[in-house]
Amino acid sequence: MEFESKILSKSISEMLYNSDKSLGTAESCTGGRIAEAIIAVPGASNYFKGGIVSYTNEVKERILHVSHEVLEEQTAVCEEVAKEMVLGAIEALNVDYAISATGVAGPTGGTPEIPVGTIWIGYGSKDDIRTIKLTEDFGRDINLAIATNTALKSMCSFLKEHEAELKKQEDEVSK
Repeated sequence: MEFESKILSKSISEMLYNSDKSLGTAESCTGGRIAEAIIAVPGASNYFKGGIVSYTNEVKERILHVSHEVLEEQTAVCEEVAKEMVLGAIEALNVDYAISATGVAGPTGGTPEIPVGTIWIGYGSKDDIRTIKLTEDFGRDINLAIATNTALKSMCSFLKEHEAELKKQEDEVSK
C-alpha cells in the first residue's frame, strides 16, 4: 500500500478512534482497497465495522438496496449509485459514516458515454452524502490507487468539517 494511503488512514483514525462514531465501506471497482487502507492502521477495529465489495449489480441491489431502476437507466457508474451505496453501507453495516466507489477502472469496459477511468466516489453520513467524479484514465492500477486515495482524502475532509461534533462525542465517551 502506498504511503499517501497510510497517512490518510492515520488521519481518519485520529479523528474516529476515541469517538463513538463508526465507519464502513461499499466498494465496487476498488474491490476492498479502501477498506484495506483503513484497517492498515492499528486500532481500526475501534471505529471500522466492515466493508461490502459489491462488484455486481445483483449485490448492489440485494445487499446495499441500490435501485434497480437507477442501475438500468443510468448504469452502475453514476452519482446516484455512489450515493445509494453510501446509504446502503450505513444501513447494512449499522455505521455513522460510509465511503463508496463505483466505476470503470479499465483497461476495458468503458463506453463513449462512460469511458475507462470514470469512477464515482461517495462519502458521508445518512444526512450528508457527497460525491466526487474521477474522469482520467492512467491505467488500471493507477486509476484504483487514485480512487482509493481520493476516497480517503474526501472522508478526512468530511470528518474535519464535523470535528466539533466528534470532539463532543469523544469528551462524552471519556466521562
